[in-house]
Amino acid sequence: MRIVVISDTHGKHEELGNLYGDVLIHCGDMCKAFGQELQNILDLDNWFSRQKFHRILCVGGNHDFLLEDTKNQEKINFQNAIYLQDEPYEYKGILFYGSPWVPELSGWAFYLDSENLHAKWSLIPDHVDVLITHTPPRGILDRNTAGKSCGCPNLRNRLNQVRPVLHCFGHIHASAGTEIVDGVTFYNASTVNRRYQIVREPLVFDL
Repeated sequence: MRIVVISDTHGKHEELGNLYGDVLIHCGDMCKAFGQELQNILDLDNWFSRQKFHRILCVGGNHDFLLEDTKNQEKINFQNAIYLQDEPYEYKGILFYGSPWVPELSGWAFYLDSENLHAKWSLIPDHVDVLITHTPPRGILDRNTAGKSCGCPNLRNRLNQVRPVLHCFGHIHASAGTEIVDGVTFYNASTVNRRYQIVREPLVFDL
């Protein structure tokens, strides 16, 4: 199964061109700017329709305020992707799980304090194969341009208990890339740099 992973497109998904594979994953931050969220998401959903995949999965990010408000779910209603918010999804025997929450960003979408983050991450199934979050775990592909580690310690603790084959995320643009820790492959799939310019190719994982 070929899995293609993108994140943090911030309204610039068209610049990625046409992608193909079995499963496309978007790890959040679909939107570009305040006031443009709905159009960004509708445009992205239209772009999804032109990509060559059997399944497209996505989670929200801290820029995606419309997705945080459950009253907007019916209005948004992805036609060409499956939106996951603390939900599993199984495809061809592979268990995916998606969750959008972030630490240390009070005032942004999907922010939770430490206690509530612990509760959310406890929902991750023990036998998950592919974990999709917006935030990185603490200490893995999570350093910003100042060198600060910005990932979630609660998520890192949960990953000491579960062992997905692949954990993909974004959020910290400066740490895009791949890393293997204790047999788990981690992908920070941020496609943009600190100036919100598309500078990176999607990441590909063959499962």
